[in-house]
Amino acid sequence: MTYNFPKEERLHSKKLIQELFEKGSSFYLYPFKVMYLPYSPEKPVNQFLVSVAKRRFKNAVDRNLIKRRVKEAYRLNKHLLFQAKDQPTPFLLIGLVYTGKEIHDSKMIDFRMKKLIAQLAKIHI
Repeated sequence: MTYNFPKEERLHSKKLIQELFEKGSSFYLYPFKVMYLPYSPEKPVNQFLVSVAKRRFKNAVDRNLIKRRVKEAYRLNKHLLFQAKDQPTPFLLIGLVYTGKEIHDSKMIDFRMKKLIAQLAKIHI
């Protein structure tokens, strides 16, 4: 398992993002609202999106810091989605909306990301 985050794992298609927000299921795990949708891609990868509201964090520097920390936590822990490989894994579109009111440190975000990924794995594997 390589710990990289290539472009094909980033959710950037407007069509897929709209489908995720319209048809996807969601749950809340502070400081994230997690939206997910199973799909059948051409390439067998999960696709991931991070959103931070401009209303909560006016400075782009703060929004980008949060997004960097969240992406790093996902990159280091995404292998946990594939731990239970007894059955074929459905691939997911995953959207995280950061709902916290303050900027959390990397340790807290990493801890929450592990919980979030474990919950996604339990739901969909």
